[in-house]
Amino acid sequence: MGATGTGTAPERGLGLTWSLRGRGPEDVPVPADPGPPGGRPEPRATGRGVRVCVVDSGVERDHPLVGPVDGSWVVVKDGESGALTVEPTTTGDTCGHGTACAGIIRRTAPDCELHSVRVLGERFSGTGDVLMAGLRWAVEQRFDVVNLSLSTTRTRFAPELHELADRAYFARTVIVASAHNTPVESFPWRFASVISVGSHQEDDPELHLYNPRPPVEFFGPGQNVSVPWLGGRTIRTTGNSFATPYVAGLCARVLSAHPRMTAFQLKNALYLSAANVHAGPRPSTAAGDTCDDSEN
Repeated sequence: MGATGTGTAPERGLGLTWSLRGRGPEDVPVPADPGPPGGRPEPRATGRGVRVCVVDSGVERDHPLVGPVDGSWVVVKDGESGALTVEPTTTGDTCGHGTACAGIIRRTAPDCELHSVRVLGERFSGTGDVLMAGLRWAVEQRFDVVNLSLSTTRTRFAPELHELADRAYFARTVIVASAHNTPVESFPWRFASVISVGSHQEDDPELHLYNPRPPVEFFGPGQNVSVPWLGGRTIRTTGNSFATPYVAGLCARVLSAHPRMTAFQLKNALYLSAANVHAGPRPSTAAGDTCDDSEN
C-alpha cells in the first residue's frame, strides 16, 4: 500500500517527488532538446561548451595530444583523521592512465573543457573510499560528462555508488563508466543509470557498437589503440578503459549541439548511431498471418 502525504520528501532535503497532487503539466515544464537525427553528432559539434571531468590518475599538463586542462584536483586523505578532501593540484599524472583517457576525449571532442580529479596513485594504486570521494565531488560540481575508466570490486561501496549514480542521472551529469576487463562483479558500470562501455576489435577508430546482451551496453575502440602517455609520448595498449573516453567524447560532441539532452536521450543517441543498429520498419508477417504481441 502506498503511503499517504503530499507526495514529496522535504524533510530529507532532497525534494523528491513521488506523485503530482494538485498540480498539472503546466506546473512542471521541462525545456527539451530532441537531439541529432539518427543520434549522430553533427559535423559542427566539437564539444565546445561541454565540461568533461576525468576521474582517474590525473592528467599530464602540456601533453601535445591532450592540450589545455581547465582544472586539476586531487583527493587528499588526512593521515590522522582519515578525512577526505578534494584540493587543487599541479602534480599532473602519477601513472599515465588518466592522460591516456584525457587524450582520447580530446581527440574525439577537441573543443570540450577538460578537467581532472586524481584518485589513483603510482602503479595504479587506489582505494574505494578515495574513488567514491572523487566521483562524488565531480557529480556535485555538475560536470556535463564524467569519464570513469575505473571500478571497484568491493561490494560494500555498491549501495553508495548506486545512489550517487542515480543522483547524477537525474541531475544531467552523465557518468560514462568502464566495464571491468575480466568477468567479475564491479561497480559502478553495472548500474543502469550510467553509460557502460567495453572494447571492440574493429579497425575503424570512429565506430561504436551497441550490445544487445547484458551486462555492458556499448563497445568502443579500445584494443591495440594508440594513446598519449607520460613524458609527452604515446603507447599502444588495450583495455575497456580506453574505449570509455571515446564514448565520453561522443557524448560531449552531442551535448555541445544539444545541451538540454538528458542522460537517457544520450543513451538513445548512442544506440541509434551504433554501427550495428539498423533502424527501420518491423518486418511484416507472411500473407494471411497475424501477429498479436500480447500472445508472444
